[in-house]
Amino acid sequence: MSDEGTRLHIDDDWKSQAAAEKARLAESVETAGMRQLPNADFVGLVQIIAMQALVGLGGFAGPGGQEIPPNLELAKHHIDMLDVLDKKTQGNLSPDEKRLLDTTLHQLRMAYVEAMRGAGGPLPGSPV
Repeated sequence: MSDEGTRLHIDDDWKSQAAAEKARLAESVETAGMRQLPNADFVGLVQIIAMQALVGLGGFAGPGGQEIPPNLELAKHHIDMLDVLDKKTQGNLSPDEKRLLDTTLHQLRMAYVEAMRGAGGPLPGSPV
């Protein structure tokens, strides 16, 4: 009986395809572990500052699940930073950027007033 009918024929092309697939998988595993950073833009800047203000207003948990206590002074500082940004960019924002900044400032200011009421502190502009 001859071995010719049972011989395994290996195409060299499959080796290069397997190597390319292995490289693609390795690259996707590497990038899957790394987060893609968003574009640096005005919206991202407003969101970063607003998030800091929200953390200062309280109600967020840290990495270990422990609640982060409110820091209203820090919250006010970041709201004031957004106000500075609003004043310094006046006339230079697109309508969507202006709407985002105005809405964000309004919502954060209202949340700050509510947090101050809950903390029993004096409200901004009220007689002491």
